[in-house]
Amino acid sequence: MRQYVFPVIFIKNEDNTFLAHSPDLNISIDGDTIEEAFLFIQEFISIYCSYATKNGEEESLIPTKYEKIAEQNQSKIVMLVDAFVK
Repeated sequence: MRQYVFPVIFIKNEDNTFLAHSPDLNISIDGDTIEEAFLFIQEFISIYCSYATKNGEEESLIPTKYEKIAEQNQSKIVMLVDAFVK
């Protein structure tokens, strides 16, 4: 089993839902709460990494440093999200 960890930006929407966005993978998903958005993006990252691994595209799975993403998004919530691929 392999673990991948990516910085993810969480943005609170006007309707109090949350958008989770992985700039490295260019994927986004919404959740009703930040916890739900976290779980959804975690699963999305896992699926994305699984397909990339199966297709020999592991070089595209190199994350940007957390500090860089956090610095560029100071007014937003940035968290590291891990995902496992078998």
